[in-house]
Amino acid sequence: MFAALALTISLAVASRPHIVPKPIPYGPTRKAEMAAYAKKHYGIHSWRLHPRVIVEHYTGNNSFSSAWNTFAANTPDPELGELPGTCAHFIVDRNGRIYQLVRTDIMCRHTVGLNYVAIGIEHVGTSDAEVLRDRAQMRSSLALSAWLVERFHIRIRNVIGHSESLSSPYHRERYKPWAHQTHADWKHRDMMLYRGKLRVLLRAGA
Repeated sequence: MFAALALTISLAVASRPHIVPKPIPYGPTRKAEMAAYAKKHYGIHSWRLHPRVIVEHYTGNNSFSSAWNTFAANTPDPELGELPGTCAHFIVDRNGRIYQLVRTDIMCRHTVGLNYVAIGIEHVGTSDAEVLRDRAQMRSSLALSAWLVERFHIRIRNVIGHSESLSSPYHRERYKPWAHQTHADWKHRDMMLYRGKLRVLLRAGA
């Protein structure tokens, strides 16, 4: 009886959370741009994603619509003028609503060195601490990450913050000036807290 109950709880935890489709334009042209980017930076001429990593981000602002518009605009990066522009697969809003912008089998440009293998999750907010304090947002974020971990058999240690990208065993960057580039969002100490909560939710080790 207790074993059956535990199994039921485990399956419920890893179930798909409510996700609102809000796709950005990602047609053949953007896919071709992504394939060209992947060829230059990873040696892989493809836009198809086979997820092994989840990267957590925050948007740096307080507006879902602003983040969505930025990703939809497909603006070239300021350094190399490359396309496609930045994007993420999911955005978790302040009210806990999860939006999906891009299918999980398509690469998004959100983390240098890992786009070829990583799902990107953005959180509306301006700091790790702000997101960690927001119960609704964290509840949805953890539910989403847990579901993706189960779905793609991703190890919890490969659920990382953007600032941890260089330490990932999957990190690969052929363009030398970017080989050591990363960002400050979701620092290691905050991701230790996040992964701890995720382990509890999944009832599993790393």
